[in-house]
Amino acid sequence: MDIHSKTIILASASPRRKQLFAEAGYKFTVVVSQIDESIFSAENIAPAEYAKQLALAKGNDVADKYPDSIVIGADTVVDFEGQIIGKPRDAKHAEEITRMLFSKPHKVITGVAIICKLRNLKIVEADTTVVYPKKLTDAQIAEHIESGVWQNKAGAYSISDNDPFVDHIEGSMTNVMGMPMELLKRLLF
Repeated sequence: MDIHSKTIILASASPRRKQLFAEAGYKFTVVVSQIDESIFSAENIAPAEYAKQLALAKGNDVADKYPDSIVIGADTVVDFEGQIIGKPRDAKHAEEITRMLFSKPHKVITGVAIICKLRNLKIVEADTTVVYPKKLTDAQIAEHIESGVWQNKAGAYSISDNDPFVDHIEGSMTNVMGMPMELLKRLLF
């Protein structure tokens, strides 16, 4: 696919995704999808399929308005023993999620949709990374919740290099950050 001849639109409000695109050297614009994620049920669907469904919905919403552009939609969820964990509703919910996720390994799944309506292009894939957390103390959990960094984050946390809450991961670090850049590069070129 010749991505250099088309405008790339990132259909996401995520600052981390925007940062990853910029660091990778992509020329892009951001147009935030207006879909209501709450209308998509997480019941009776595999976590990867759910992430792909939301990524496609976000991408399609923006692609409808920009049919000649390459639109990239994404959605990240956490899979804890088959249960889909999204963004916390409030601090109490964030604490519940944090206590659960940092008790044993879990998966972070990002669905990616690449759409160009004019070319009838639709590619939808997902990437999975296993996160092996460190056991957190009550004080660390309280500090994490008080910091507010859990807001608008699937699984109530974000990851960084040398993360004090993560022992190690199996898979893509950028996937856990919200956009599996290795997968994206493979799909675009």
